[in-house]
Amino acid sequence: MKLYFAPLEGISGYVYRNMQAKHFAAADCYVTPFIAPNQTREIRTKERQDVLPEHNVGLHVIPQIIGNRADEFIHTAKCLEELGYQEVNLNLGCPSNTVVAKGKGSGFLTRQDELQKFLDEIFNGLPDMDISIKTRLGRYVVDEFYELMDLFNSFPIKELMIHPRIQKEFYRGKPHMEEFAYAYENSKNPVCYNGDIFTVSDYEKIKECFPKLPAVMLGRGALANPAIFEEIRGTGKADKKRMREFVGELYAAYGEALGSDVIVLQKMKELWHYMLPMFEGSDKYGKEIRKSKTLTEYKAVANALFVACDIKEGAGYQP
Repeated sequence: MKLYFAPLEGISGYVYRNMQAKHFAAADCYVTPFIAPNQTREIRTKERQDVLPEHNVGLHVIPQIIGNRADEFIHTAKCLEELGYQEVNLNLGCPSNTVVAKGKGSGFLTRQDELQKFLDEIFNGLPDMDISIKTRLGRYVVDEFYELMDLFNSFPIKELMIHPRIQKEFYRGKPHMEEFAYAYENSKNPVCYNGDIFTVSDYEKIKECFPKLPAVMLGRGALANPAIFEEIRGTGKADKKRMREFVGELYAAYGEALGSDVIVLQKMKELWHYMLPMFEGSDKYGKEIRKSKTLTEYKAVANALFVACDIKEGAGYQP
């Protein structure tokens, strides 16, 4: 079963991907944070930097595009094709209220007539590219998913990556496994499971329930434990020395790539939000990291954490 790294806006970009793959086992595939086409149809500099082949050497990367205009999606996909990409991913899963209000991400799922027309146009307009889709079950109720599955089954989707929650749930509550099981049994396209895999045990449960599943996708669980892919494969596990080296090199790489102390500090704070539960007695250090206003303050607290706190056995982010 293949292991994918889910897109997480603002944190799982190329700098993070490279450091994770350098210090720990790489995912089989990384789906990028979404590219949002604009009126000029040009890929923004930040988004272009994220997908440049020279920034992703040795990694299997699939660029993700969000939008509800077929012409913009097709143009962006062709720009990515020129960079050497053979597959793009359509974001139908983002639950952000700002995105949904524009009828994009999971906000597109309730407009099925428009979605069908959109899919008709992009599949016809990109005959030489594979198109995968990352989706939720619907926006308001899980029953929306059954009609969506009929729609998805009418297209040659490379892979249907399903997070079995509705938009209104964001990441709350338990995934709706009955609906995912329906997709597993009835999808005419390959399916990938995404949602709440934080430990090896979580992965094993999915594998036991769906033994023929070709792939699973990890997001928050992989941020919490960047060694989780090798732990699942049984080839290694996180230890404090490797984690410290990883965090230190990532910090330096962000500084080189971004050139802004404010943005670097923001990214390191966000990363520690996920990683803190891995470490015994880390709560007080987490509070100090959140309060730090300069990189000097941040580095002092992070160093103190690595000295004082050991990694928990079977650690994993638990929301």
